[in-house]
Amino acid sequence: MTFIDRQVSVKPPRFTSYQLTPWFFAAPALVLLFVFLILPFALAFVFSFTDQRLIGNDELGTSFVGVRNYMRLFEDDSFWAALRNNFLFVGVVAPLQSLAALGLALLVNQALAGTRFFRTIYFMPVATTMAVVAVVWSLLYSPDAGVINRLVGLLSFGAIGPQDWLRDPALVMPAVMVLSIWQGVGFQMLVFLAGLQSISGDLYEAAKLDGATPSKQFRYITLPMLKNTTIFVLVTTTIQAFQLFTQVQIIQASGASAPVDSFRTMVMLMVHEGFGNGKIGYASGVSVVFFVIVLTVSLVQRIVLREERAVQ
Repeated sequence: MTFIDRQVSVKPPRFTSYQLTPWFFAAPALVLLFVFLILPFALAFVFSFTDQRLIGNDELGTSFVGVRNYMRLFEDDSFWAALRNNFLFVGVVAPLQSLAALGLALLVNQALAGTRFFRTIYFMPVATTMAVVAVVWSLLYSPDAGVINRLVGLLSFGAIGPQDWLRDPALVMPAVMVLSIWQGVGFQMLVFLAGLQSISGDLYEAAKLDGATPSKQFRYITLPMLKNTTIFVLVTTTIQAFQLFTQVQIIQASGASAPVDSFRTMVMLMVHEGFGNGKIGYASGVSVVFFVIVLTVSLVQRIVLREERAVQ
């Protein structure tokens, strides 16, 4: 064999360092995703077909029950109440919180003195733990000496009397919505603010030269240029709203609340069945259904983003 033949017979390495480098950097994130997301869901999916309990019984063991947990789930009034409350919360909070965030971003984006101070003030609730926020707002909602009742009475000139916000089944969810919007609107405000500051000022100057009023500038420049930002804010707010848990859990734990089905959510039902009643199999069925709902929202997100890129 000649030297040239030996050179031709040498095969190139299957993987080069250039090809392995991205996997090296992505490995920690992939491992965490597998350990804390994929593996727990796989276990929940398996447990949803069993009668697995939180505290195992060596005599009874764990049995395969097929789709019995799912059949019981769809016959459970608490499940439908939790699903209804979840969709009501998402349907109200996602658009209102996004609109409020856009309004605040427009205000703090003005070239006025003190805007940095107000940006900090509006963002402070985001940096506060939701458990602390829920406890503080429970005091504000107090029917006896709560600030909310005094404010409502002042604004209505005494026409509306004190309300028991957290014990009235018709008022407890609106009360949770208000405190949730107050706590989370600062984050969406910052996202909208970043979007506003990325819009070129030349567009507004050209519009002024053409005689465009501020309302027309907002309609034909600001809103179209914020389309991607608005989609991101709406989708992330919707997903966060589906995960409602801490606020309602603290209200229930206070012992002075409305009937639990008037504010129970899917995550709350899952935790109650799994760790309260010890029915891990049944709670796993709830988690699988909840995962399907979140996955559906994520697929809608991908469809919307794809349409946005097609427009560009």
